[in-house]
Amino acid sequence: MKKLFCLFVAPALFAAAPQYKSPDITIPAASADEPVLKKFSLTKANDYLEKGAVAWTRKRGCVTCHTTGTYMQIRPALTLVLGKPTKEIRELFTGELAKFQKLKPAALRKGTQPAEIIYTAAGLAEWDRHVTGKLSKETGAALELMLRIQQKNGAWGSVDCWPPFESSAFQEATVAAMAVAAAPGWRGELKNEKALAGIESLQKYLRETKPPHDYGGVVLLWASERMPDLLPKERRQKLIKMLWSHQHDDGGWSIRTFSTPEKWGRGNRAKKLRAEPEFKNPPSDGHMTGLAVLVLREAGVPAKDTRLQKAVQWLLANQRASGRWWTRSLNTDKFHYITYSGTAYPLLALMKCGEITSKLAPQPKND
Repeated sequence: MKKLFCLFVAPALFAAAPQYKSPDITIPAASADEPVLKKFSLTKANDYLEKGAVAWTRKRGCVTCHTTGTYMQIRPALTLVLGKPTKEIRELFTGELAKFQKLKPAALRKGTQPAEIIYTAAGLAEWDRHVTGKLSKETGAALELMLRIQQKNGAWGSVDCWPPFESSAFQEATVAAMAVAAAPGWRGELKNEKALAGIESLQKYLRETKPPHDYGGVVLLWASERMPDLLPKERRQKLIKMLWSHQHDDGGWSIRTFSTPEKWGRGNRAKKLRAEPEFKNPPSDGHMTGLAVLVLREAGVPAKDTRLQKAVQWLLANQRASGRWWTRSLNTDKFHYITYSGTAYPLLALMKCGEITSKLAPQPKND
């Protein structure tokens, strides 16, 4: 997540570069031309998630929204079907937390640091909820640190050039809300008046701030389902209706229909997005289809809903040979890291629809 510049990179320069690479792991480049699997493979999808996060950890060693942040936000919830997440990733988070705790608040509010801290808190909270079932001291410390660097308006500073994860303070605030909601027992037992006021300020910000685009509305809906006292039922129903309105005839969703190019961050990706050959008719993608399905399920839409079943069939039919689902990056045509969330979200969506069970999960190898 240590990004210093928000520059457009010519697609042809990096077309063949591996998507993830460490001394012992190489994941080939993501491409729209990657063959589609004839049959859904949970083993391949899980292998992609695990190796991608481990490779990033070993080479980059940081909490980044698009890979390790997504891993810790989503993978713990898949424990029942995939087994426990990789401890090495959690150790990365606790190690980064220790580094953050040594810095002054002014330094923590700069650049991508607020997002890193928010995703650290969210990932540790999800681990506690789904893996151990109890609050850890590291999660409590991460949440308190997150609220300590909160701005007066209830949000956090955010870079504005790397959509969808790092182009909106609004999106980061929804992740912070989910972090608070996920930590087992933390909010209910909280006595710190400043932290309690910070949570109220966060809720006020999310209630009263207009989402920057429909994608912002989707993640707001997601946060409100995790934190039931965030939004009234009527507003959640409107957001559900909006989400359905974007579904394609093939059953999927495309992230590109959820915002105009100029409204992603400060619009610095608009030229790239408008030059894409599929600009006028963007195809369904793994990131948005997976996110839409899992959010709709958490919002109470029955798994048997015919529209949802159509989306499930799209997911089952569009996995690629590497195990991931294709989603073209909104930023550059270089690494397409959004295929990582575009794989994590579909797996959680399929689990929430009853398509993935422990019987389908990869079996552990004998020592």
